[in-house]
Amino acid sequence: MTPTRRLLLGAAPAALLPLAMPRLARAQGNSITLLVPTAPGGSTDFAGRLLAEPLSRRLGQPVVVENRGGANGALATGAVARAQPDGATLLVQYAGYHVGTPAIIPDLGYDVVKDFTPLSLLMEAPQAVFTHPSVPAKDMAELVAHAKAHPGQLNYASAGNGSIQHLGTELLKQREGIEMTHVSYRGTGPAIQDLIAGRVQVFLTTPPPLMPFVREGKLRALAIAAETRHPALPEVPTMAEAGLPGFLSLAWFAVFAPARLPEDKARRLVGAIEAVTQEPDYQRRVTEQGGFVRRQSGAELGHRVEEELAEWRRVAREAGIKAE
Repeated sequence: MTPTRRLLLGAAPAALLPLAMPRLARAQGNSITLLVPTAPGGSTDFAGRLLAEPLSRRLGQPVVVENRGGANGALATGAVARAQPDGATLLVQYAGYHVGTPAIIPDLGYDVVKDFTPLSLLMEAPQAVFTHPSVPAKDMAELVAHAKAHPGQLNYASAGNGSIQHLGTELLKQREGIEMTHVSYRGTGPAIQDLIAGRVQVFLTTPPPLMPFVREGKLRALAIAAETRHPALPEVPTMAEAGLPGFLSLAWFAVFAPARLPEDKARRLVGAIEAVTQEPDYQRRVTEQGGFVRRQSGAELGHRVEEELAEWRRVAREAGIKAE
């Protein structure tokens, strides 16, 4: 599978709101801390809190969520890299922080390949291309044609310089041979506001917070970058259906432990996490927020990290993207 066939894109969707704090199990045993590299709110926090309570129930020991945001995810990620490999400290990670941040910041003080034990994928959140109605394009083919006919005249939004939305749109530009002008924002919310106002015309991001505006006719959703249409967004075609086969844009959320976690502890954790992700209530909550649940082993997840990190480093290098 080539990197361009499975991409992680977009900032964590703001529409994925946190659940209530998990109740601690009363069973005996040391607690497990799920370190989340964001403040409360958003999809990474949602993923951690959705996992915590059922994982506690299955393991028979307390599982608590600790939010430690900052430095593009590096504070929490680095803390887990340095933690004891005893299964007591785990990282609930967003792909943008795990392979996006290291693609533009060469020395973070940890290595996302060597310093972690990948355990299990939790969920994927597909991205979609949204445009302002002023753009005379009803599908992806027309958008590409319009961009080629008017190089540099379309402005596209991102949640910040070097964000995965930025890297992902640059990859789209490289693949299709088009020119659009990057406009950087401090977060997804301000970018959405300017997209609705027409100050930017294109935004590649996760669908939930934008779909109400699509239904009101204030925005257009041209395609979703997933292998199949999403049941929550049945009217939006896939990229393949829209004329761009092989272009997948999936933000992912997964669990990592420090490197050198003993195999018996890894097996116990993986078994419990995968059992949680197969629970109907877990899958229902993820689907309601526009996500997918898909199994991926620790080995597969590790390979995915290496593949995507190499791809984003290439994209950043060719686009001249550097950390500010």
